[in-house]
Amino acid sequence: MNAPTPHTNEQIESVEDLKLFQAGKIGSIEVKNRIVMAPLTRCRSDEAAGDIPGSEMNIEYYLQRANAGLIISEGTQVAPAGKGYMATPGIYSDAQVEGWKAITKAVHEAGSKIIAQIWHVGRITHPELTGGPHPIAPSPIKPNVVAYTHKGKVDVPVPHELSTDEIKVVVEEFRKGAANAMKAGFDGVEIHGANGYLVDQFLRDGANQRTDQYGGSVDNRARFALEVVDAVIAEIGAGKVGIRLSPVTPFNDLSDSNPQAVFGYLIEELNKRGIGFIHMIEGSTGGDRNVPGFDYAWARSTFKGTYMVNNGYTREMAINALETGAADAVSFGRAYISNPDLVQRLKLNAPLAEGNPQTYYAPGPEGYIDYPALDQ
Repeated sequence: MNAPTPHTNEQIESVEDLKLFQAGKIGSIEVKNRIVMAPLTRCRSDEAAGDIPGSEMNIEYYLQRANAGLIISEGTQVAPAGKGYMATPGIYSDAQVEGWKAITKAVHEAGSKIIAQIWHVGRITHPELTGGPHPIAPSPIKPNVVAYTHKGKVDVPVPHELSTDEIKVVVEEFRKGAANAMKAGFDGVEIHGANGYLVDQFLRDGANQRTDQYGGSVDNRARFALEVVDAVIAEIGAGKVGIRLSPVTPFNDLSDSNPQAVFGYLIEELNKRGIGFIHMIEGSTGGDRNVPGFDYAWARSTFKGTYMVNNGYTREMAINALETGAADAVSFGRAYISNPDLVQRLKLNAPLAEGNPQTYYAPGPEGYIDYPALDQ
């Protein structure tokens, strides 16, 4: 890793000289720029057919945004019980794999790379969403959240505490999800270890109060995350694998008494495995970036792979992060919803269009594929 160096705009001869817009690698994946489309839940898969992506509308959505060096897919459940929102896609059936193939083909033909974010929501769901399976978690602790179902908002129930044998099944589901992602034409996978979902639930003591080998000490609470990482790496290779982390976010009613200890240990262990990248959410997801409890500069200096950052980055912040060596890549979430041509806008320092939150999760093309590019 290069040591951070001071940066001023005068040192840059042109936009093309900025690292943000230059080709590079994320893990072992070669990318045309360091701008990443963050995973964005949009709830527009074919739910009736079995949570299948790949409609013409889905293809167009990803194709419009293939200016990014790397696209990270929306969260893609590795099992029916891993589904936490209406009409989110899966990666566990043959039909889902076939649906994703059309999307990855379109993105590749447009000159971009795309990886699948594989996730399991754990306790953040309801049987109305999973089609019957009860929510699962490291411990039977009910989160203070509601699930949005076709019957409206409902409280999530107390989750079922996974047995050690059941944990092995979930690890295998992640492995199969990674294998299916490669069959579907993805360039790699990102394990969703952030935002209060299952991997994060095992890591943080606000949800994990087990007394066996998966609970208690820091290394025990990190065991599930590392077993998932090991299984996925064994399946597709370390350079194609990343993990998203959010050490201090309170999202989905999750907390930890010492995030520096937990995530510090985890990062050291990820180094040993040669994982391709970490995708770090700084602060509270979608909110305050200045939540105490974790040293991101330490994480950046310690981690040996590609270090990607996220959460409210502006053009100036993103440029500065790469020019100073504070990050290797920057992901943009909400900005990519309403600005399908985000790379061009950032290059030109053009104004960014505002998104309409009322259509973020609504079905249909409105607020999905109808945001105009600058040249329109």
